[in-house]
Amino acid sequence: MGTPPLVTISASYGAGGSRIGPAVAERLGVEFLDRAIPTAVADRLGCSLDDALAHDESLGDAIGRLASSFALLPELAGAMVQAGVLAGEDYRRETERLIREHAAAGGAVILGRAAAVILRRHAEALHVRLDGPPERRVAQAMEYEGLSKSDAERLRRDGDRAREAYVRHFYGVDARDPALYHLVIDSTALSTEAVVDVIAAAV
Repeated sequence: MGTPPLVTISASYGAGGSRIGPAVAERLGVEFLDRAIPTAVADRLGCSLDDALAHDESLGDAIGRLASSFALLPELAGAMVQAGVLAGEDYRRETERLIREHAAAGGAVILGRAAAVILRRHAEALHVRLDGPPERRVAQAMEYEGLSKSDAERLRRDGDRAREAYVRHFYGVDARDPALYHLVIDSTALSTEAVVDVIAAAV
């Protein structure tokens, strides 16, 4: 076999990235990078995991859950993003360094963290975007996570906003732009297995 597969996955909320990413990694026989990223960044910077998570791209989930748990107004969750919670340059640089190191060392499936932008000049990387109509992503999140419709909708709205703000803030691009990806898949219309098949075939 030649060069180990390298896949970046950008997923909007409810598109199933946290299910599809590990399944793709298992199919390809490579490491899956998601939750391990803030842990490694915290170790490198000598800070707490909570601090690293506060600056991580997955903050979208945290904001949504916080808003859901404490019944905060959506405007407050948005204000948290705009107030600079995502502006940690040290965290961004270390996350970027970690992604580049994994890309150089061997294959991986990397979920989020603007990896498609960071590795856009990497000749061997396949960049994938998982998306779908908002209402179907909400329904899928309700099924996967056992959420009420109102909680799932709030998580979708705040999660999408935080993730898009992260990519726009640090890289000046729109995470939804199909030009960033080789594949854009409606993962609300296909089963997880079918999406994995499509990505594996493209690799």
